[in-house]
Amino acid sequence: MKLFQREQRSLFGEILDWMLTPLLLLWPVSLALTWLVAQGIAGKPFDRALEYNVQVLSQLVTVQQQRVAFNLPQPARQILRADDTDHLYYQVLGTRGELLGGERDLPLPPPDEAPVSGEVRLRDAELRGAEVRVAYTWVRTDLPGAPPVLVQVAETREKRSVLATEIIKGVMLPQFVTLPLAVLLVWLALVRGIKPLSQLEERIRARRPDDMSPLDEKAVPLEVAPLVSSVNDLLTRLKDSIATQKRFLADAAHQLKTPLAGLRMQADLAQREGFSADDLKQSLKQIGRSSMRATHTVNQLLALARAEGSGRPLALQACDIAELTTEAVQDFLPRALDRRIDLGYDGPRAGSAGLAVEGNRTLLKEMISNLLDNALNYTPSSAEHPGVVTARVLPDPFGQGLVLQVEDSGPGIPVAERELVFQPFYRVLGSNVDGSGLGLSIVREIARQHGAEIEIDDAHPGATPPGTRVSLRFVRQRAITRQPPAPVPAPAPADQPAL
Repeated sequence: MKLFQREQRSLFGEILDWMLTPLLLLWPVSLALTWLVAQGIAGKPFDRALEYNVQVLSQLVTVQQQRVAFNLPQPARQILRADDTDHLYYQVLGTRGELLGGERDLPLPPPDEAPVSGEVRLRDAELRGAEVRVAYTWVRTDLPGAPPVLVQVAETREKRSVLATEIIKGVMLPQFVTLPLAVLLVWLALVRGIKPLSQLEERIRARRPDDMSPLDEKAVPLEVAPLVSSVNDLLTRLKDSIATQKRFLADAAHQLKTPLAGLRMQADLAQREGFSADDLKQSLKQIGRSSMRATHTVNQLLALARAEGSGRPLALQACDIAELTTEAVQDFLPRALDRRIDLGYDGPRAGSAGLAVEGNRTLLKEMISNLLDNALNYTPSSAEHPGVVTARVLPDPFGQGLVLQVEDSGPGIPVAERELVFQPFYRVLGSNVDGSGLGLSIVREIARQHGAEIEIDDAHPGATPPGTRVSLRFVRQRAITRQPPAPVPAPAPADQPAL
């Protein structure tokens, strides 16, 4: 049971609940236990007095002329009747159960109880509608074969109840004063204990929006230090993310500035007076090239944003790498034919065993397309020396992985720059190729999300030019029992070679 219910959980209220709720619930339990203990404490002196009275009365039992007699002197009778609060009753029964003195209606001991001479026993009983405490004993006589004489003394329980009540008052009344004081002290202790959290909140609220410096872990309690450490780690990652975004936006703005400036310059030239038709066509051609470059840059920026995603896990499905590769090669065939580049696919047919990986189909297709686009851009080609770009899929015969390769016959990438080309907007010096520098950044991000390793080496080591080979290794793929169906290959156009 919660004493303080709130729509939103409060640490202060939670601790207060767990401290005060047991305290308030245990208080009536303590009251009941104290009452029971007080009853036992209050009854002990009165029980001893009853035992003493029984022993005194048992000494007054005598045998005269082979008969049991009981003679209670008047002073002793007055002592038994001297209490104004409680009433004392006694009973003496002879060997044949005859009444020798006292009250006739005093309850007898349990019938199954064996009489033991000289031992005083106690029991609770009821006499004339009132609860009484009875002390009794058996007295052996000199009469041969005669049963013992029963002597009983009973007392009402008023004094016992009064004494127990006084004990309860003495114990519990101070608690009525100390309990509110304890609640107040608990409240003040919690306020003081929570104060470092309030100070931490104030320091965070007082920060400037651009302040990403770590919080001081030494200024908070030991229990809060892990939380502050986690917040510091989050601030560090957020700082790096913001710095990356700022750098990315600055580079993107710089990359878009050039084609947009070219568009504006060519538009201004076309509006000049005396501009010939040939000059106008040339300007329009330059405008088209600049717009295509800007469009390509924007598309790759969007592709990189999709690849980076929102941090949520990808929706995985069985993807046939051979199928995705052949589709991408078919998409780039017209462009390769225009540039006289021999574009082809080398590997098993789609639907063969061991070609499926778990991944996002859209992102994997984007990754392969960027590899082919990058290879076509950097592969020189002419009628005399046509360029060659090959996409290759190499399945592991032991089922431990899958390798995707895209190689070209271009100038290659120097070893010193093979790590730099994965950075956004980086282009190899001296390539003189129009591009955004985002293709390999997109490839690396998608490969990372699919657990694939990527490496760059020479396609033809020792040759001139050496070419470039980009290899993607999908390692330890989970077994996929259901392979995607093999697509029906479309017939190749008459003017295009079949794959």
